[in-house]
Amino acid sequence: MKKIKIGAGQGFYGDSPLPAYQMALNEDLDYLCFDALAELTLAILGKDRQRNPNAGYTKDIKAYMQLLLPLVAKKRFKIITNAGGLNPRGAVEEIKVVANKLGISNLKITWVEGDDILTDLKSLNNDGLLYDLNLQKKPLENIEEVYFANIYFGVKPVVEALKTGADIVVTGRVTDSSLFLAPLIYEFGWDENDYDRLAQGVILGHLLECSGQSTGGNFSGNWEEYDLTNTGYPLAMVEENGEFIITKTANSGGAVTVETVSEQLLYEIQNPHAYLTPEVVVDLTEITLEEKGKDLVKVKNAKGSKPGEFYKFILGKPNGYLAQTIFGYCWPDCYQKAKAAEKILKTQMERLKISYEEFRVDYLGINSLHLELANNRPEEPDEIILRIALKTQKNDDAQKFLRLIPPLALNGPPGMGGFTGINPPRELVKIEAGLIAKEVADKRLQIFSEVIKDEEKSQRTGI
Repeated sequence: MKKIKIGAGQGFYGDSPLPAYQMALNEDLDYLCFDALAELTLAILGKDRQRNPNAGYTKDIKAYMQLLLPLVAKKRFKIITNAGGLNPRGAVEEIKVVANKLGISNLKITWVEGDDILTDLKSLNNDGLLYDLNLQKKPLENIEEVYFANIYFGVKPVVEALKTGADIVVTGRVTDSSLFLAPLIYEFGWDENDYDRLAQGVILGHLLECSGQSTGGNFSGNWEEYDLTNTGYPLAMVEENGEFIITKTANSGGAVTVETVSEQLLYEIQNPHAYLTPEVVVDLTEITLEEKGKDLVKVKNAKGSKPGEFYKFILGKPNGYLAQTIFGYCWPDCYQKAKAAEKILKTQMERLKISYEEFRVDYLGINSLHLELANNRPEEPDEIILRIALKTQKNDDAQKFLRLIPPLALNGPPGMGGFTGINPPRELVKIEAGLIAKEVADKRLQIFSEVIKDEEKSQRTGI
């Protein structure tokens, strides 16, 4: 029976490239897949593109390719990444720059476009082709303010890209799991109606997409027993029937157990009976996990059913400003001092008529993570650190608020310290979601390919 080995190289924009390099160096991979995108990431990339139209892809793709391209050229495994973000073509150009600097040629790069609907948003909206999440044809409002709008494509464009014989596939916004499911469909020839196998592939992607979370990272169990200084990222040995074994990079830290895999299996799952993806609706409730040895967990019995006829899309809109600062108070009576500082600020904000939508004070070490569940009357601590944040629609109000903080050092309660200073207010992003028919969206897909050639080397300078 044919088997393939798929590794996880990235779980988010800003992840470390070293575990991916370690895996590529020490394992005999067929595919190494990178999930760099989230809604927050698109917001970051949207702001990048506003400042520079040539931006919009994840900047850390450069660091990844510097490490991995020599290994791709030598070992001939394939890379699949959604690091293209809002500008897949720009990401490809970045890869070519790195390849030429390293003297690497004859690698085929294929990239996918069509998920970005920003320039067509008005016409799609006017033609009644966009739906809300309840499948009501409801025209979008304030679309002139939108600065990114992207469809969540599924596996289809990734499979088509692999059919070009690509060594590297770069996409924009596709579902996280589709990056890992696509090689299975391509290699095994799975039918689009073979829902149980597709469900297994989606679960594989779900277990690998968050890098170290399947291998002991962010694990709420006996995490202290594992070496987290060198957490190995997960990889899967997949059989043609869809069953697979999760393991991790050889000689790496972390662990692969039924418990670590179970925690990631339930991560971000709202309905375990119906995990919605473009390819299949997955039922997780019959999945079995079986330890087959040290750092070996077999996964099987995912069940699937027919998916819906729509893709999700998301929009990013301006949503006011965030002004925040951090400072603290020392013993004695530091908790009382902190509460007094909060009261002083609120009183002064009222006098200056600073308008805001939300004012939040977190006492770090007391309630910043547990919020209303925390004990807000602690025993006398040695120090209290406050994080104070204001959300407002006006940048001017955010600036006025921040100017109230420094005077507290001499005019407020005694013992203030640890002041982080005043940073400029940060523009916030509001995310809205809707649905678009697959038959409409699929017509937008475009696949492009290019082979890195030797003669390009002289045209590229610097990394």
